[in-house]
Amino acid sequence: MSRNSLIHHRLWLLMMLLVGASAPVPVLAQEFPAKPIRWIIPYPPGGTSDFLARLIGQKITDSWKQIVIIDNRSGANGNIGTEAAAKAPADGYTMLLVASTFAMNPAVYPNLPFDSEKDFAAVTIILWQPYLLSVHPSLPVKSVKELIALAKARPGAIDYGSGGVGNAVHIAAERFAKMAGVKLNHVPYRGVGFAIPALLAGEVQLMMASAVAVQPYVTSGKMRVLGVTGPRRVPGLPDVPTVSEAGLPGFEEGNWQAVLVPSRTPRPIVTRLNQELVRIVKTPDVSAQILRVGADVIGNTPDDATAIVRNDLKKYGEIIRALNIRPE
Repeated sequence: MSRNSLIHHRLWLLMMLLVGASAPVPVLAQEFPAKPIRWIIPYPPGGTSDFLARLIGQKITDSWKQIVIIDNRSGANGNIGTEAAAKAPADGYTMLLVASTFAMNPAVYPNLPFDSEKDFAAVTIILWQPYLLSVHPSLPVKSVKELIALAKARPGAIDYGSGGVGNAVHIAAERFAKMAGVKLNHVPYRGVGFAIPALLAGEVQLMMASAVAVQPYVTSGKMRVLGVTGPRRVPGLPDVPTVSEAGLPGFEEGNWQAVLVPSRTPRPIVTRLNQELVRIVKTPDVSAQILRVGADVIGNTPDDATAIVRNDLKKYGEIIRALNIRPE
């Protein structure tokens, strides 16, 4: 091959490499999704995460004509399913739906098999919701003030259930106890979905849980709600005051539901997922179902969602260390 031919050949190869390097990004976004999507829910069925995934997953299936497979992988306070998502291919075909417990786990479990910040990319935060401070009807209290008075009279005698050590409702209950100056006895379960039957059966007398999980039992009289942990009352329970106005000024707790993907997922795919999820949660029918249970529709950008998750990793790390919460 002559010198000029060699130069032309090398220039041609360089041009092909440049074209190849620039082409995949738009093509990737245009072709996605080309197969079913797996949506890992690291908590037991029956809670807000499961409700949202099934509601939104069906909407994605209808829109994209690709099945969304709901994969419930509960256990270890959400860490089993979260680890599975961290190890999944970073191609957009595995999503993870987590509650704010995700931001608490690193402080509770120092040796997690994944990095909560570096191994995931945030797609969007779907909602923020308060808890309902609920008690078994046999507990002789009908207000937050009466609950605090009883707990002070009987230190450690009132059992409360949670979804496990370091679970978001565990942290919320411990913050309540500290602010109220009372001692409550923690009884952890393998997820909030298991703690609710325990409250119904009277195994525990108190718990904090989302309206999605407990409102049916409140309506039927199997639970009594003393207060809402958010900044305002829940539309579905207008007569139930906030905990802050009912006896513990300044108390506010709740949790978000965030969609994450493995951190190396291409940004065009993250953007496509974000646009579809935000579109769905802001449709009138989905928004109405979210608002009905007292939650706020969020549907923010990947950058805004990332900022919230990182802020809560720091905030709850400090809270958990102050409360001295450790695995039992």
